[in-house]
This record gives sequence, C-alpha cells and structure tokens, in this order.
Amino acid sequence: MIQEIEWDPAKAAANNRKHGVSFDQAALAFRDMFAVEWIDTRTCYGEERVILVGTSEGRILTVVYTERGDRIRIISARRATKDEQDRYYRENGQ
Repeated sequence: MIQEIEWDPAKAAANNRKHGVSFDQAALAFRDMFAVEWIDTRTCYGEERVILVGTSEGRILTVVYTERGDRIRIISARRATKDEQDRYYRENGQ
C-alpha cells in the first residue's frame, strides 16, 4: 500500500527548475511495481534516506525520500543516471 506522499512546495519548485522533474511526476514512480530502492549511505543526513528508481510518464526517475511517521516525504527527484537505469533493468531481469 502506498503511503501518503508529501513535500515542501518551495523545495519542489526549486527541484523542478533545476532538474525538470516535478514532485507530482516523482510521486508516480512509487506506483512502479518494478521500482528498485536502496538506502542512501553517501553521507549522514540525520535521518534515513532512501533512493528509489522507477518509471513515471515514460521516464526512469531517481527519487530520494525519507519516511516521517506514516508519510513519505520527497526530498529530490531527477532523471536517473545511466548507472541507475542499468541497475533498474538489471534488478528486473532485463
């Protein structure tokens, strides 16, 4: 079951300007039954962050999020890199 998805409106606007991906589009990636996820261990953020790679409107996106209570909070979203796309396909047996 998909939890409620939320985000900061100012952060969403900045993300859309920078990456050309709206958080509304990013939220659709959570519906991808083949999406892959892993814990973001690049640095200590003070909270656990998860990287999700999934499809949305025909594009493969990378969405970084955290869980706050019973909600998913989107932190950033962008087009997936080649390595992230390769991982998506590899983990889905393609």
